[in-house]
Amino acid sequence: MLLPPQLYWNRIFHPTDFSDTSEIAFAHALKLATREHGRLTILHTDQDHERHWSNFPKVRQTLEAWGILPEGSTKESFAEIGLDVEKIATSHKEADSAILHYLKKHPHDLIVLATHQYHGWERLTHKTIAESVARRSGEMTLFIPEGVNGFVSLEDGSINIKHVLIPVDHMPKPQVALEAAASITELLECSDVMFTVLHIGPSDNFPDVKTYTGDHWKWEATLEYGDVEEQILQAAKLGNVDLIVMATEGHHGFLDALRGSTTERIVRHAHCPVLAVPAIERHPESVQEAPVWSSAE
Repeated sequence: MLLPPQLYWNRIFHPTDFSDTSEIAFAHALKLATREHGRLTILHTDQDHERHWSNFPKVRQTLEAWGILPEGSTKESFAEIGLDVEKIATSHKEADSAILHYLKKHPHDLIVLATHQYHGWERLTHKTIAESVARRSGEMTLFIPEGVNGFVSLEDGSINIKHVLIPVDHMPKPQVALEAAASITELLECSDVMFTVLHIGPSDNFPDVKTYTGDHWKWEATLEYGDVEEQILQAAKLGNVDLIVMATEGHHGFLDALRGSTTERIVRHAHCPVLAVPAIERHPESVQEAPVWSSAE
């Protein structure tokens, strides 16, 4: 086994719609940014040109509840823990275009966002902002599905990752998913973790991948047959999986060429967070500019 690779999680981007699910996604973004001593950018699209700063997630209060900052902390306290926070309000008719415009000018290492899992007729009447942003930005993205608590507690900041599922095939190149799974688990200082590398298909076609050494980490290779989406979701459910990590690719982002196929369907139906890791370079599409206002926490 090898030591986990050093991936960079310094710049974390979190678009918020002020929903309960976004609050949970915010907790994951904040925990990662705090552990990396990096930068957290929180963006909200306000079509009425109003800046409702009071509605933004409460960074200082959350860190105080987690015991990372003392009660009554100030903005200057962020520097003491090596954290940089910026809150941004932007005016645009389309939330995804506003987000993409900002990301084009300010690339980040990871997007953390909530996704609302509409099905059937609902998908025809609701625009899925999360999928649109991921598809067009090509950034590594952590999806937090609606109704899921995830692996970071909003209340006390505790972390629970005991089982990670990594579906693999020859394409997209699978090693990037194992790298990201090991890197994020090490960053969050998770021990006693089981990594299940799952392949759906013949045993002689199992991709050649390398595993990594961690604190009491265990790796297992699992083989299943049948429908890919069904087998991944079933493995996640039966294994009580805390995180699914998938390698993805497309022409302008990982969901572009996979629209309606495996990656997007897993994001829609999973009952745990999904980390999607692009296996190709990012090529963002051009988007319309919009006014931006910012505020330090």
